[in-house]
Amino acid sequence: MTFTWNGHGEEPPPSVAPGLGGWLRVIRRGGALVMVLVTGVVLMLLVRGVERPLFGLGRPWTPYITQWVCRSAFVILGMRHDTRGQPMQAHGAVVANHSSWLDIFALNARKRIYFVSKSEVAGWPGIGTLARITGTVFINRTPKEAKSQRDMFEARLQAGHKLLFFPEGTSTDGMRVLPFKSTLFQAFFSPNIVHDLHIQPVTVIYRAPRAEDPRFYGWWGDMEFGGHLLKTLAAKRQGGVTVVYHPPVRVEAFADRKALAAHVEEVVRSAMPEDRRAPA
Repeated sequence: MTFTWNGHGEEPPPSVAPGLGGWLRVIRRGGALVMVLVTGVVLMLLVRGVERPLFGLGRPWTPYITQWVCRSAFVILGMRHDTRGQPMQAHGAVVANHSSWLDIFALNARKRIYFVSKSEVAGWPGIGTLARITGTVFINRTPKEAKSQRDMFEARLQAGHKLLFFPEGTSTDGMRVLPFKSTLFQAFFSPNIVHDLHIQPVTVIYRAPRAEDPRFYGWWGDMEFGGHLLKTLAAKRQGGVTVVYHPPVRVEAFADRKALAAHVEEVVRSAMPEDRRAPA
């Protein structure tokens, strides 16, 4: 897997083949995780079959299945999941920093959200299927599709969906927050929705297992998903993740998308540990 951020020459933590104990943990945790995911997918398809004709874009029930799956994943991994602050109840969207595929579980575990993702994710084996089932919005970052994507955002937001996207545009090692790209923020300034829209900044902070590289959960550069998943499943001791929900802000309180992007970036960065706050 290749991302646009490569750590500016930093080498990822070295890959170490699991020993016997590690492979036993991979089998135990991996088997339980697959069972939970398959159960969640089956339940999602069954419930969505009823939801769709009754509510259209509305999803009053299936997000609870997603939350159950994501909370169960942390129990299976033995990884601590903490939260600070309150998920917003107001109408709007969510933005967060991006460090790992684990963000999907960390952010879904407590808050009912729908991810905004680049279109190629839809074709990824396994992950693409799960993303489609859970209502992910897929986008192409091309100017010619800007209007259709804005219309899609408006429809989803007006249906009560809280869209979540990563303004950094890539995942990192978890030790920094990259500058936020302001392009997608423009959709929130549409006259049809701007007066009723809020944005909630969220900071995701990973803590590596004891004695491990502090970038243990980061997933970036040319790191393969399979290798990173194997390392995570095999860990003898797990670390944790803290999700910080900041107070939401009104979109119309900002002059334009760049001002809004700069503000939420500053808020997200402010909750990181002190050694991770420096602008990247």
